Amino acid sequence: MHDGPVLAPNSHPAAPQGLLAIWRERIRARWNLAQMAQENPHLLKDIGLTKQQVETEFAKRFWQR
Repeated sequence: MHDGPVLAPNSHPAAPQGLLAIWRERIRARWNLAQMAQENPHLLKDIGLTKQQVETEFAKRFWQR
């Protein structure tokens, strides 16, 4: 099991732009998930998530996996 950050294609762990891209993607994905849960809560079941799981994911800081 790998516990390090998941890197964007062609990025190097030492490359700040790669890390920033990962953080931006996490922010975007969590925001979109929270919006979907608020606007279309019935879709959570379709993707196999509970409201609690979405809230837990949204509460994470951008640097947390």
